[in-house]
Amino acid sequence: MSKNFNNPIGLVILLFVLTLSRISPTKAQDDLLQMLEAEQSKDPIYTIATFKATRLINGQTVETISRNHLNFWISHRFGAVNSGFIANFFGLDEAKIRLGLEYGLTDNWLVGAGRSSLEKTYDLYTKYKFLKQSNSIPVTVTGLAGWAINTMETCYGMESGAEMRFNENLERYSYWGQALIARKFNERLSLQLMPTFLHFNKVEDPSISNDLWALGFGGRYKLTKRFTLSGEYYHAFSDPISYESSTGKVYPYQDAISIGVDIETGGHVFQLHFTNSRGMIEKHFIGQTVGSWADGDIYYGFNISRTFSFDKAAKHKDK
Repeated sequence: MSKNFNNPIGLVILLFVLTLSRISPTKAQDDLLQMLEAEQSKDPIYTIATFKATRLINGQTVETISRNHLNFWISHRFGAVNSGFIANFFGLDEAKIRLGLEYGLTDNWLVGAGRSSLEKTYDLYTKYKFLKQSNSIPVTVTGLAGWAINTMETCYGMESGAEMRFNENLERYSYWGQALIARKFNERLSLQLMPTFLHFNKVEDPSISNDLWALGFGGRYKLTKRFTLSGEYYHAFSDPISYESSTGKVYPYQDAISIGVDIETGGHVFQLHFTNSRGMIEKHFIGQTVGSWADGDIYYGFNISRTFSFDKAAKHKDK
């Protein structure tokens, strides 16, 4: 042993071996960790809760509900704020309401139905989530398809001031399709695009097209754990010039603009908002909004959502 320490070459060899014995396992461990992290990064990590509810304000979000869960919606719109204090108590003396149900067939597919007091309308719709935002997919994409029937009497006056007359029941139907494209940028901010197509089997004037394209934009910003600011805007690609030249009247419909705040309270989502649309389904708020923010035609309203679970397996697991 003493000879080895007296020999410089032997000492260098010994130090080299000792160094390798210490470094190699550490380097190998680091290499294994890097390989594991690289492999794990290939696994999808999905974004959750882009929005807290299936509706933003009037319109839908990319969210669906869990399988075997039921959403009960109460949507309420008071009269116009500019209707006066004495005559209408700033709109609180009148209201339009919609009651709706949504049921999750799977975690990505729901069906819904509702009844609105506006034009005594019944609606059916379905939503399916095709893509989920993840570490490899930048957005969530959900498809929406809906149908509605107007059950007013054969002849009645519309909110636009026009007279509608139905000659057969098929004329009462309207349809819509929508692509909902959203991205959650961080824990606070989520934005969404809503290209939309509507078809009305009958419109009040021949100068108004039965087909209507629209583009919506909306989003939410989370202020605290329970309070969120939200807003949405829908631009309808209508042809007001054709209507005005044909009828000599001002085109009656406006783009829908809504702002509000969401309050989360356990199983409830409580949404308070101001909007220029009294309609609460796509055919009404995208295609037939008559209120104007510039003229003070602003309606105060709210949505209340309550979720019920019918998943026996999940209940048993919770117990």
